Amino acid sequence: MQPKYEFDTDLAGKVAECDGGTATAGGPAGLLGSRDFYRGRLTGRYYDDGDPPWRWYELAELTAKPEDHREDTVWCESSFVFVMDE
Repeated sequence: MQPKYEFDTDLAGKVAECDGGTATAGGPAGLLGSRDFYRGRLTGRYYDDGDPPWRWYELAELTAKPEDHREDTVWCESSFVFVMDE
């Protein structure tokens, strides 16, 4: 199943925090997954993936992220997203 990207105008631009996954050096394949703290603005973009589907929201304009996170955005699973603008 290919993820279908959609847009939620009600969330776009809101400040949020999330626990997101990031790759960390180590493990037999050279990388381990870990949970890290992020803070930024929701872009409004999201997608559902899997069966049953898990919803993932895009967080950008990151003001808090792990030191080794080089991307400007992160995808966070919906149950780990906490909107601060409410």
